[in-house]
Amino acid sequence: MPLTGSEKKYLRGLAHPLKPVVFIGQKGIILSVIKALDEAFDQHELIKVKFQEFKEKVEKQNIIHEIEEKTGALLCGLIGHTAIFFRQNPDPEQQKIHLPG
Repeated sequence: MPLTGSEKKYLRGLAHPLKPVVFIGQKGIILSVIKALDEAFDQHELIKVKFQEFKEKVEKQNIIHEIEEKTGALLCGLIGHTAIFFRQNPDPEQQKIHLPG
């Protein structure tokens, strides 16, 4: 289910003080990166991903699409070389972030 504009804004506000937990290097999206993303989503639900080698907007958009496709996460925002992703825990008791509305 896609996020609304107000939900994205809320999540970006929550993500502001966070540090990137996953870094995308020159190899791009490989199995170990997907595994690291899944672990990060299980622990945090809201994470920042830093692009270290990919500076072109088109390259970043392709990687973002691939991350969304392979992890089930949703993009909340892209600021410079840092993307903010959200994937809510399917177990209601373990959810840390509750979206407004």
